[in-house]
This record gives sequence, structure tokens and C-alpha cells, in this order.
Amino acid sequence: MSFSTRLTFENKPERRSENPHNPYKDSPKYPEPYVISSELKQAVNLAIYLRRPLLLEGDAGCGKTRLASAVAYELGLPLYRWDVRSTTKAQDGLYEYNAILRLHDVQTQKVVQQPPVDAAEIDEDKDEERVNRNPANSKHYRKFGALGKAFKLKSCPAVVLIDEIDKADLDFPNDLLTVLDEPWEFKIKETGETIRTNHKPIVIITSNKEKGNLPAPFLRRCLYHYVDFPNDKKRLQEIVEKHYQIREETPPPSTLVENAVERFLAVWNEGGLFKKPGTSEFLDWLKALHTFESKPYSAVKLEKDDLLPYRELLFKLQQDWKKYAKAS
Repeated sequence: MSFSTRLTFENKPERRSENPHNPYKDSPKYPEPYVISSELKQAVNLAIYLRRPLLLEGDAGCGKTRLASAVAYELGLPLYRWDVRSTTKAQDGLYEYNAILRLHDVQTQKVVQQPPVDAAEIDEDKDEERVNRNPANSKHYRKFGALGKAFKLKSCPAVVLIDEIDKADLDFPNDLLTVLDEPWEFKIKETGETIRTNHKPIVIITSNKEKGNLPAPFLRRCLYHYVDFPNDKKRLQEIVEKHYQIREETPPPSTLVENAVERFLAVWNEGGLFKKPGTSEFLDWLKALHTFESKPYSAVKLEKDDLLPYRELLFKLQQDWKKYAKAS
């Protein structure tokens, strides 16, 4: 995929199994069957070079979310995912502090009092989950979120996915700006710590515009790219080829793939669908055509039949289901 960073990174041959290039322990273990356009690859490399968040928009199923995993795998970097909800606050991605658990430990005296532990002795990944919590040490009760974990890394940057940012309150994006900018630090008031990053993370943000446009100050801080659905026969066939290559599975017959791609794109482009199927639905549908029955679905039958087989894999709303529930 050939992403460039300030790290030592060279183009690598196609990998078909477990990640072999000495990745960080939180890096994805397996490659992502991702076919990237030259324009999107350039946007990723610009975001890496400038260390600015990359904001991705596009139709559901066009590959926005999976890009972060592909980048993290290719570079051998850790991946931390932050799924945004309507109640999400900016601090949630930095840390959570469990004051109730600390009070519980004090009152029940389940943990034997020990001398305060130096911060350097605390495993950065355990936090409040450590076996021997000591209520005398407030650091045992904080748990880092996706951005917090990325800021704490000493040896390399991390890839952080902030998924569906538009689900949160409108103030949420601007609150992130106080962290994703100089001096790239945040404070934990409960412990008195200041967490300052040694390696600025690679931040990939997705949006479906559920609540309209994002705030202008936030947009100015980001790089922007609109991810088009692979509405092209050749690109969709490339995705199929890479998907089966990486998973080391026997691909469907070429004629079945060709006819499935043509039939799928005809449905996708016909118009009138309330929710268009994405690439993941297409790959599931193709797998069913290939292996659900004892023999693969006939490519000729798929091309000629009015009825669409296994439509339950493609349509997720009643209106779309009914539209293809009977022959025209």
C-alpha cells in the first residue's frame, strides 16, 4: 500500500498471513483486504507527514472505517479505536477515572495497604485492572482511552480511529482541538499527571453527516477526503481478488464473480434504494453464491433470473427488501 512516515519504512511484498514485520503488540495481526485509490493514499500520506487528523466522509460501506486498520497493519503500528456515541465526551477518549472503585477499595479494605508505587513501575496497559490495586495510589484507578493510549506510547506513534464523530454533541469536535494540537498534551486532574505525547498519533476520523456539517474550526484543522464507493467493475473485482488472496480461500469461478459484480452494480445504480449495500454486504453475498449450496450458484442463472438470490444479505430495510422480493 506504500504509506510513508518518518519511521524507517520500505515498500513490502504482499502479505497473506500473520503480520511478519515485527509490529507493535497492538498492531493488527492480519492484513486488511483494502484496495486504495491513489487519491486516498495521497491523503493518508499527507496526514502522516503533517500530523493532522484525516476526516473521511462517504456512503456507508465504502471503506472509511477499515482504512485505519489497513494503515496500522501496513506500518506495523498500534491501532486504537474510539467508537463515538451520542453521549460521548472528549475526555472519554483520553481517560476515565474510577473514583467509586477507589472508595470501594478503601471501605472494604480488600487491598492491603502498600507503599505508593512509582508511576514508572505501573504497566501502562493495566491501569485499574491491575490485580493489586492500592487506594493510596490514585494512578491505579485511571484507565486510558484510545487517544490516551496513543499519547502514552514511548517508542512509536499509534493510529487512532475516531469512528462516526458526527454522532456526538456539536461541541465534541472542537473540544478535541485542545488535544490534537500543540503542545499535544492533556492533564489528569485526579492524579495531577500531565500526559505529553512523544509521537503525535495518526488520527483518522469518519463522519456520516448525521447531524449536518462539523464545526468550521474543526474542519480547518483537518485534512478532508470523500471516499467514493467502488462503483466500478474493475475496482470491485480487485477487491474480490484481494479479499480471497489475503484470506487464503478458494475464490469463486471467474464467470460467477463477473456476473455477480455486474448484477450488484446494476442494483446499486438503479436508484430508489433507501440504504445501498456496501462492499462488506457484497462480499458476503458473493460468498453465499459460491459456497452456501453444495454447488456454486449458476453464473448463467444469476445473469438471467429476475429474482435476486440471497437478497437478505444485501438489503436491510423493509422498503428495499420488498422491491426485490418478486420478479419484475
